[in-house]
Amino acid sequence: MAHKVYISFKTEDKSYKKNIQDNLGIDMIDKSLDKAIDSDDEDYIMQKIREDYLSDSTVTIFLIGEHSSENEGKEKQKFIKRELQASLYDGKTNSRNGILGIVLPQMYDKIYKGQYNCPTCGNLHNHINVNDTTIKEFSYNYYIPHNKCSWSEDDRYCVLVKWDDFTNGANTYIDQAFDKRNHPIAKKVKVYPK
Repeated sequence: MAHKVYISFKTEDKSYKKNIQDNLGIDMIDKSLDKAIDSDDEDYIMQKIREDYLSDSTVTIFLIGEHSSENEGKEKQKFIKRELQASLYDGKTNSRNGILGIVLPQMYDKIYKGQYNCPTCGNLHNHINVNDTTIKEFSYNYYIPHNKCSWSEDDRYCVLVKWDDFTNGANTYIDQAFDKRNHPIAKKVKVYPK
């Protein structure tokens, strides 16, 4: 089944977006914004993005590269933050999108930190660092707070995948993000995390 996909990305990562659009044979209807909206009014720009690009999309792909973290500054991330906020919002005129974070190769070592022994349960858990390497709208909804010592896929709204894995099974990951929309964890999503 084809999903209407919106791709949120930094200009520095445009080649990855183009690769998704042109070379992966993904069964999708692209809803991405390919050129800037001609206006200096931020509210108007975001309204146009929501109405013209996000309103009928069902999955948002967030390309996680070197310039897409909260540490880059809120001013530099205002469009990605708003695109993800609009994607997470479940309203009258649009339903919440599934969120698929794709970790670009230059970020593998910064995000995937190996395993650690859990002091609570004694088991090994994967250490995945999205708190310092992405923006809050993604990291909060990937690590939705709970009272367990680790997170399973059922505890996360956002889906995360390495670029290499995505290119080998893109539709699987897009479907997984789409399915999260009707998963019980969707009730715990925060659009504006602190």
